[in-house]
Amino acid sequence: MFHVGGARSALYNWVIARNNGGRFVLRVEDTDAERNRPEWTEGILRALAAIGIDERDPTFEGPYFQSQNADRHREVALRLFTEQAAYYCDCTRSQVVERTGSEQRGYDGYCADRGLDFIPGRALRFRTPQDGVTTVVDLVRGETSFPNAAMEDFVIARGDGSPVFVLANVVDDVDQRVTHVIRGEEHLSNTPKQQLLWEALGATPPVWGHLPVIVNEKRQKLSKRRDKVALESYLAEGYLPEAMINYLMLLGWGPKDDVEVRPFAELAELFRIEEVTSSSAFFDVKKLAAINAGYIRALGPAEFVRACEPWLRAPAAPWRDDAFDHAVFAEVAELAQTRITVLSDITRNVDFLFLDEPAIDEVAWAKTMGESAAGLLADVHKRLTDVAWEADAIKEAISEVGTAHGLKLGKAQAPVRVAVTGRTVGLPLFESLQVLGRERVLARTGAALAKLA
Repeated sequence: MFHVGGARSALYNWVIARNNGGRFVLRVEDTDAERNRPEWTEGILRALAAIGIDERDPTFEGPYFQSQNADRHREVALRLFTEQAAYYCDCTRSQVVERTGSEQRGYDGYCADRGLDFIPGRALRFRTPQDGVTTVVDLVRGETSFPNAAMEDFVIARGDGSPVFVLANVVDDVDQRVTHVIRGEEHLSNTPKQQLLWEALGATPPVWGHLPVIVNEKRQKLSKRRDKVALESYLAEGYLPEAMINYLMLLGWGPKDDVEVRPFAELAELFRIEEVTSSSAFFDVKKLAAINAGYIRALGPAEFVRACEPWLRAPAAPWRDDAFDHAVFAEVAELAQTRITVLSDITRNVDFLFLDEPAIDEVAWAKTMGESAAGLLADVHKRLTDVAWEADAIKEAISEVGTAHGLKLGKAQAPVRVAVTGRTVGLPLFESLQVLGRERVLARTGAALAKLA
């Protein structure tokens, strides 16, 4: 699963690299085996590729895998120990609590001057300065100072000698000459530790930028347990990659001219990380849907048909593959294009054309098939047996029957729509009847009359 917040961070980093003649470095931080699986990594790579971030772009570099650099991480850990920037510690958590008298207190520095060498089971701790502050200069949040005394001597290598994430991450950044680190604000608390490590290695820290947290409509941080947060889920539902890119770029930033829906190339040219707000960004699904609908309407006819293809075949489609007719779909594609919000909507808009019988919405049936529906439907059925089979003539015939029953066209067509398509809303009715054909329309109105009898 690739979180939409991660996708936004990736886009912002990618844009900064493009705008400054740099490289977008994709590194898979896979040193924690329990939290990393090959299929998860492959999913993230596919999601990034879907929004254009892969080897097709000249600024793209990678992917690199952190686990492949383990020997280098161990080498640097040993160097920090040799230079007395770090020391080994054999304290257990219970011993620290016993000494400090508090579960909340951090490590107390007990082993800092014991001169321990490495043996299995001893962790390596970074020797944090005891005075002064570490100031993080952030392109989004300005300067934030962290008192060094409030930071414990943190672990940089486990008892088995393997470096932890904070050290591995800094070593790889230094070696790969990373100049900008743009990421979510939840990483801000780790930044002073990383900056101290950069300085201990004699390197200039990168430019930091911590992006605002993304929240739902209740202003709660997006959670995979509660919210739909996976980029893959939105793409699978039929949100166009171009629409997703456009919307993700707006989560915390917007063009100064307030024209939000525009090609990515324009957004990228206008984007400035310094203009990103530090306030939380609301993930407005309705706004995303509206943007997506606009992108769908902008597709050319052939592009739209191609985009719909995954939803017109098994397993997405509710009809048999041999029942689908491209020529029939082409007749209604333009009508459908102006009515759907996401591409997956296409199936319920056109299913009546390819199913043997319409999928009846029972709520719609109960709402429209009242006491007067049978008489109206019977007269419509009769009129449609010999009317010229084209949309305007069908409309006129149903309108005349409705008038005879004291109904306006909107009321008169409702039972016909449900009988033929199964729903109260959908594509324009009269054009739909024309495409479906007289024989099938009469069969369905006849079946509805039988059900009403």
